[in-house]
Amino acid sequence: MYAVIETGGKQYRVEEGDILSIEKLAAEEGGNVSFDKVLLVSSESGIKVGKPYVEGASVEAEVLFHGKGKKIIVFKYKPKKNYHKKQGHRQPFTKVKITKITG
Repeated sequence: MYAVIETGGKQYRVEEGDILSIEKLAAEEGGNVSFDKVLLVSSESGIKVGKPYVEGASVEAEVLFHGKGKKIIVFKYKPKKNYHKKQGHRQPFTKVKITKITG
């Protein structure tokens, strides 16, 4: 059984037991979170596709931890104008484990 969920402006194909890095959520570590924006649910009985979301479907997950991604460097410059700007960025994320798919 698998599902396609939407969170943080992105879509993820998930199964029970999967571990995902998603956009940071306002949830405590060790707590549970529920995703109601389920686009598709596949089970033994068939596939349900939502318009845009499947009614009554949800995906439960456990929050493992919060963290920051690898640092990227943003460097801007304009030739012949003596302008440079160096900036670093680390994207925050939440690591979750999918525990239950209903729908």
